[in-house]
Amino acid sequence: MENSVILYCKRLRPQAVLPVRATSGSAGMDLSACIEEPITLAPGSRILIPTGIAAAIPQGAAGMIYARSSLGVKHGIALSNGVGVIDSDYRGEIHVGLCNFSSEPYTIHPGERIAQLVLHPVLLPKVLETQELDDTQRGAGGFGSTGRGI
Repeated sequence: MENSVILYCKRLRPQAVLPVRATSGSAGMDLSACIEEPITLAPGSRILIPTGIAAAIPQGAAGMIYARSSLGVKHGIALSNGVGVIDSDYRGEIHVGLCNFSSEPYTIHPGERIAQLVLHPVLLPKVLETQELDDTQRGAGGFGSTGRGI
């Protein structure tokens, strides 16, 4: 499948690492810490890590920042906001909020891969108020309403 989408990125500091896919089949592009020296994240603490890059997310898309599974599974390091959202009109530096959910300190090193960036298409609907919504088989059933449970 040919990819004609271009993500324009600007290095804001010389040591910044541009987003890169680890393999040709990777959905996400690794984002790296653009820091001068290692930073230790204490258990239960949060920090905002700069990437040293700004990007022009294509119009009609959004950049979603996701945790790296290896950091979460091996070290308890996850995004502090669940998923980061980069709007297509944002041109500032991309930062990654991290939280240490483990009981051990974790040290983030300069250039370390700390998150991944995935571009997603975005629908931009007009919002119209209505008095009725169409019926579905599920209806207003909440979590577990399909019989599968939570």
